[in-house]
Amino acid sequence: MGVTVGLLAALFFGSGDFLGGRASQHAPTRSVLLVSQASAALGAILLVLVIDGDPIGRDLAYGAAAGAANGTGLGLLYRGLATGGMGVVAPVTAVVGAIVPVAWGIASGERPGAVVLVGILVAVAAGGLISREADDGVAVRAANAIPLAMAAGAALGTSFVLFAQTGEQSGPWPVLAARITAVAGAAALALVRRASGGLTLSGRGTRIAVAAGACDVVATTFLVLAIRRDLAVVVAPIAALAPGFTVLWAWAMLREPLSRLQSAGLLLALCGLAMIAAG
Repeated sequence: MGVTVGLLAALFFGSGDFLGGRASQHAPTRSVLLVSQASAALGAILLVLVIDGDPIGRDLAYGAAAGAANGTGLGLLYRGLATGGMGVVAPVTAVVGAIVPVAWGIASGERPGAVVLVGILVAVAAGGLISREADDGVAVRAANAIPLAMAAGAALGTSFVLFAQTGEQSGPWPVLAARITAVAGAAALALVRRASGGLTLSGRGTRIAVAAGACDVVATTFLVLAIRRDLAVVVAPIAALAPGFTVLWAWAMLREPLSRLQSAGLLLALCGLAMIAAG
């Protein structure tokens, strides 16, 4: 169950990243982040209305901290994707984002079997390959975004660890706490930097940002469900396959061709998932 739900989290995270990156190409990242996080907060409110759970103080605190880390990571990721260096930014973010919770899980005493461990390594490697692009002259510019990508991955991985501290009894309340914190942070950033430029999004840009936020809250909910049912070291590499879905959307919607490395990475991802599921 954890593998399936983790894969659904990757699907929605990857879809949200694609939408957020597209919106950030035509509007300030802070504007996209504010709209997407506001949309995600509204979605989280709906979740607590339809899914049972208790607003436990400890879990709300962890959720709020996870939201701050997640919002920071998304902002850095959107900014990195908007530079046009997706082939560098996406895989670095994915790999770092997986390494942080995997390291935490092992340090906390999680001990998956040998087959699962190999599957984890394969899945992490696949997460890098499937989001690689062929060298098209933007390598130097993209390489300059590597620190941005590493920071984004560290922040997103930290949010994963914080969500893992919440209990099932709280239901989706930690997700709501996370989204409220994230939208507050996005609003503060927008106000602080308002003087440097407008915050207006076009109608189409707003719709894309809202869709990105909807994907984000659905993905976060699946992520929380997955880590409550399985080991963090198992779920994290699966969630790290999100860039693969970003690339698939770019192929399907923008007709961006898949490179040989990307095709190999997709096949490798299937192998990794099979080993994790078998273990």
